Amino acid sequence: MITFTTVFVILFFIFVLQGIWLFIAELAGKDLDLFTIFKFLTFYAPTIVPMVLPLSVLLAAIMTFGSFAENYEFAAMKSSGISLQRAMKMLTITIGILALVSFFFANNVIPDAQFRFINLRKDIVQQKPAMAIVEGQFNTIGTSNIKVDKKTGDNGEFLEGVTMHVKNNNMGLGANTIIKAKRGVLTSQDDSNYLQLELYDGYYYEDIHPKKYEERKRLPFTKSSFKKYVINIDLTKLNQSNIDDGNVTSEKMLTIPELSFTIDTLQKNYNKDVKSYAENIVTRNDNIFQKRQINSTTVQAKTIKKTAPKNIESLFNPTELKQILEMAKSNATSSEFSIQSSKTDLEIKAKNIGYHWMAIHEKFVIAYACLLMFFIGAPLGAIIRKGGLGLPIVFAMLIFIAFHFINTFGRKLAEESTITPFIGAWMSSIIMTPFAILLTYRATNDIGLMINFDWLTDPIMKIINKINKNNDNN
Repeated sequence: MITFTTVFVILFFIFVLQGIWLFIAELAGKDLDLFTIFKFLTFYAPTIVPMVLPLSVLLAAIMTFGSFAENYEFAAMKSSGISLQRAMKMLTITIGILALVSFFFANNVIPDAQFRFINLRKDIVQQKPAMAIVEGQFNTIGTSNIKVDKKTGDNGEFLEGVTMHVKNNNMGLGANTIIKAKRGVLTSQDDSNYLQLELYDGYYYEDIHPKKYEERKRLPFTKSSFKKYVINIDLTKLNQSNIDDGNVTSEKMLTIPELSFTIDTLQKNYNKDVKSYAENIVTRNDNIFQKRQINSTTVQAKTIKKTAPKNIESLFNPTELKQILEMAKSNATSSEFSIQSSKTDLEIKAKNIGYHWMAIHEKFVIAYACLLMFFIGAPLGAIIRKGGLGLPIVFAMLIFIAFHFINTFGRKLAEESTITPFIGAWMSSIIMTPFAILLTYRATNDIGLMINFDWLTDPIMKIINKINKNNDNN
């Protein structure tokens, strides 16, 4: 227990220092008092526990059992009739309790800490509005990217050389609006979730996306100048970030019951939207055809024939045929645009549901990871027979890097809807579990870590010997 506590404290402070480096831009040069900085780090600290705890279990298990094996304590235990399973029994129960505590921590403490962390950052920005924008670089806030050349004033609220790129949800086409202004002023209200950005003496450029594809090739845009332009910035979208992927989303702040309720609501809305989109497309097409019926008695007379002609175009004269083709083209283009927009909207909603499922699974993964790392570290330490801080640290870091890499890879695939949230969250555990079983089996049966590759090398050696024999004969 002393070894585990020592390792956990050391790793915890290392990761906290990493967090300070991640948020140095938000902390440095903001005239924040020490108590605010302390609260900032306190609310951030719980988010690193899911990384620190499994690594601490792994390293402590390797060091402890490696030290036992190195000092021949396992040999003494076995000579007294104490097996490795019996030696691990109480530690397994302890790690099981630790896993339950980690689950409770992930389900209750971390969401509350995330909520307080985001609110603290919002409060800091409200007190010092210029903190929302770092000088000399683009800052992503919601759907906008903002860059200022220089900030002045007591709180940096006066801006010079403002450039904004605003992305509109218009067919997913890049930045649709560009705003440039010579100067600007940032203001905020204590009871408001918005920052107000006032721009002076600038220009406003906006892309235009015509309905006809041929006109889009001309890349039309509008340009206008302004003396004063006011923009409201949503603080809930302000530079949201965490230690993993730079995004703090609402599902990170919810417990399992809250996540389950949210998923149920989101799924019902998703199913309702799918049905609504399908019905709208069918109804829309029916209305189009009803409004654009061709009032030609000649055509109607020809279409009631029992046997259709081989060439349907012969039923219509050139004017009617042109009208039909234009109607079909316009309807197809309009339907394609509607379907594409609906598809994009549904994909976003499906990903949001997946994020919530990932948040649920990750709470269980944290608990299972503690057990998994113990059953990897304990038998590995008994096999390598090395304690201390040398070789165990090397093995622990290699195993944990592999575990964390697979975990991140699976999460990214799940976020892109390539695999299910369950597989994405549990991918690292599924891959590493056979490794833990293998190590436990070999350590229990006093089998070393050496793996026999004769099945691979023997055929190669036979071919090489045969070639050498032929060369000697020649």
